[in-house]
Amino acid sequence: MPSASRYHPISIGLHWLTLALLIAVYALIELRGIYPRGSEARDLMKHWHFMLGLLVFALLLVRLPARAFFRTPPITPMPPAWQQWLAKAMHLALYGFLIAMPLLGWTVLSAAGKPVPFFGLTLPALVAPDDALAHRLEDLHGLIGTIGYWLIGLHAAAALYHHYAMHDDTLRRMARG
Repeated sequence: MPSASRYHPISIGLHWLTLALLIAVYALIELRGIYPRGSEARDLMKHWHFMLGLLVFALLLVRLPARAFFRTPPITPMPPAWQQWLAKAMHLALYGFLIAMPLLGWTVLSAAGKPVPFFGLTLPALVAPDDALAHRLEDLHGLIGTIGYWLIGLHAAAALYHHYAMHDDTLRRMARG
C-alpha cells in the first residue's frame, strides 16, 4: 500500500525494473566480446542489447507520467537544501540518460542502414543511412554509456550514504515491502 513515507508501489516497481533492464543492457554489450565477431552468439547479444535498450525507453514512457501522477514522499529528516538541489540535478541527468541512450542507439542503427528490432517488430528508421553519421553517433553512444556507469554508481552511492551515514529514509522510501 502507498504511504506518506514511501513511493507508490508502481513507482518502486518501475524503478527496480529499469535497473534490472540497465544491468542486462550493459552486460550484453560488455560481454559480447567473449564471442568472435560475426558469430551467432555475439549477434544475438547485440540484438538483445538493442531490444532491451528500447524497452528501457518504452518503460520510461510509463515512468515519466507515473512520476508526475504519484507524489514523491519527503525525506525524513529533511536533508540540507544543497543536497536536495544535487538530488534533483542527478535525477534530471538520469532521466536525460534514459531518454538519450535508446534514441541514440535507434539512430545509430538507422544511420547504419540496419533494421531496428523490437520484439518481433522492425521500428522505422529515424534518419537516412549515413555511415559517417553512424560512426559519430556510435562513439557518442559509447561515451554517454560510460557516463551512465558514473551516474548510476553515484545515484546508488548517494542512497547508501543517506542510509548509513545520514540515517534518513531516502533508501527505505524506494525499498520493497
